Amino acid sequence: MSDSLKATLRTDLHAAMRAREQVRVDTLRMVLTGVSNAEVSGTEAHELSDAETLKVVAKEAKKRKESAAAYRDAGRPELAEREEAELEVLQVYLPEQLGDEEIAGIVDRAVDEVGATSMAQMGQVMKIVQGEVAGRADGAAVAAMVRARLAG
Repeated sequence: MSDSLKATLRTDLHAAMRAREQVRVDTLRMVLTGVSNAEVSGTEAHELSDAETLKVVAKEAKKRKESAAAYRDAGRPELAEREEAELEVLQVYLPEQLGDEEIAGIVDRAVDEVGATSMAQMGQVMKIVQGEVAGRADGAAVAAMVRARLAG
C-alpha cells in the first residue's frame, strides 16, 4: 500500500492551505480531527486503517447531507450551500456510490444466499449486504430495501 487515506487527506489539506481554499481547508481539518478522535477513542489508541478512515469520512459526509437538507427546509439556503460545498469536498474521498438497481441485485443475492423468507432473517441479510456495499450506499436506504424485499 503506497499512501494511506489519512496521509492523502493531510497532503490535500496542505495543498488547500497553500491555495487558500478555505472551504476545503475547514472540511479537511474537520475530517482529520474526526479521524484523530476515532484513533484515541475506545480502550486503546490505534492508527485507523483505510477502511476505518473511510467510515469517518462517510459519517461526516452523511452529516453534511442531512444538515444541508435541514437548512433548506428551514429556509436558510446560505447555510445549506456551505454544507453542500463541504459535502463536495468529502465526496472526492468516497468510493463511487451504488445505484438502486445495483443495491437491489445485492439484496436479492443476499436474500437467496440466506434463504430468507421473513423479517426474522433481516439481520442475517443485512450482514451480507453491508459487507458488499460498505461505504458505497446509505445504510438506511439499504435497510429499507431489505425490509421491502422481505415483506413483499
